[in-house]
Amino acid sequence: MGGSYRPPKGTFSKRLDEQAYRETVMTFIKRYLIPRLIQYFLVIFLGITAVFIIPRLTPTDPVQRTIAQLRSQGSYLDPASMDQFINDLTELYGLQGSMPEQYIAFWRRLFHGDFGVSFFQFPTPVNRLIARALPWTAGLLLTTTLLSWTIGNIIGGLAGYFSRKRWSQALDFVAMVIRPLPYYIFAFALLLLLVRWFPVAGGTDIGRKAAFNWPFIKDVLRHAFLPALSLTILGGAANFQIMKLIVQNVNSEDFVQYAKLGGVEESRIVSKYVIQNAMLPQITNLALSLGQVFSGALITEIVFSYPGLGTLLYNAIITGDYNLIMGITLLSIVAITTAILIIDLLYPLFDPRVRYL
Repeated sequence: MGGSYRPPKGTFSKRLDEQAYRETVMTFIKRYLIPRLIQYFLVIFLGITAVFIIPRLTPTDPVQRTIAQLRSQGSYLDPASMDQFINDLTELYGLQGSMPEQYIAFWRRLFHGDFGVSFFQFPTPVNRLIARALPWTAGLLLTTTLLSWTIGNIIGGLAGYFSRKRWSQALDFVAMVIRPLPYYIFAFALLLLLVRWFPVAGGTDIGRKAAFNWPFIKDVLRHAFLPALSLTILGGAANFQIMKLIVQNVNSEDFVQYAKLGGVEESRIVSKYVIQNAMLPQITNLALSLGQVFSGALITEIVFSYPGLGTLLYNAIITGDYNLIMGITLLSIVAITTAILIIDLLYPLFDPRVRYL
């Protein structure tokens, strides 16, 4: 009757497991998550600061450019009205005051999601221009990036493992010929070959209104086919060569040779031992590629006159449009940095050798 109390079996070990779990979580937050979040926001801060400073170092004065454009169109303002007009433009473009004052005002507007107005499409807000162009670029580049990454890695992985096969050597030769070609030459070659069957410029036929129906979707797909094909082929060739080299290196590792000597099925060796390990660096490349989608494919969109962020950025550069350059570049910085952060946090799911601690 006077025996001491004994807790139920397993209670003590359960408490130890819960305590160890809490300690692991806290250690993860302190040593891994918080430092990476600090790095994430620091990179964005420094990138945005550079985006603010660099355009202001160029000799182009957007206010004087706007006035010159108005005068070329035959507009006239008396001296008093001209001074007021210059002051209004300076305030509208965020160029009022000293550089530190402009920097503070820039961050204040940024927190409200306001990039100001465009210079070369005055007085259209930058937000509206980006909103118009972003769906075209996102639809084109997201599709081609995923296609080229998937096709290039699958074929490149198989070609790397069966590198002595004739079809593997033939594909490697084709990739070696295609990949070094300058993009504009490859794009013009596609234009010459397929100009009879597909449109060579624009995103849709002139005058067609956007609508969620099959005629509009078909028109968009026809206009996007040539730029999508050029990006997929060149991107696929690059991923093919990279993946093939990685697979060949992994295939020579000791653990793969031991699996072959141990009688493991070849299909399992290819999928579980070789391809799965070779995919790890390619996952990082995919994250960087997806982040770069939001800066637009500059040469692609110029060659095919595609109405995306690349064309918009090109026009902003040649016209010295500070606000538009900052808006597109800032979007690209945030997208790439966010993609890297997400992959950094999820990487241990793909590679069990990576540990947070």
